[in-house]
Amino acid sequence: MTKGQIESKISEAVSKFEIEQMGRGPEKIKTTIVQDLIIIRLTGFLSKSEKSLAESKDGIDLIKKVRMALFENALGRLIDAVKGIIDIEIVSTHSDVSTKTGEKIIVFVSSSNIEEIINK
Repeated sequence: MTKGQIESKISEAVSKFEIEQMGRGPEKIKTTIVQDLIIIRLTGFLSKSEKSLAESKDGIDLIKKVRMALFENALGRLIDAVKGIIDIEIVSTHSDVSTKTGEKIIVFVSSSNIEEIINK
């Protein structure tokens, strides 16, 4: 597979994960592979009720805590999905939600340079 095809398949897997595990998928998703990083940017993933909650500090904290707990609880399934697309070792995962922009970023860090693996 080409780098673009792998990025597309990872986007599909993350979108499916978001729908199944978080209750709703993003409006847009973009995956980019850079050396040992897989960077996934999701936009338009907050529900109407979450957008309403995000109008207060307590609401923002609640959204972030709930989203992080749901994500962490199901993270193994997402890692398995990514590893099913490209056989790499994932050494760490980072994620954050912006209630201001309605974006979420997920970053996977691999133990090897993914671009070099793809180009072999």
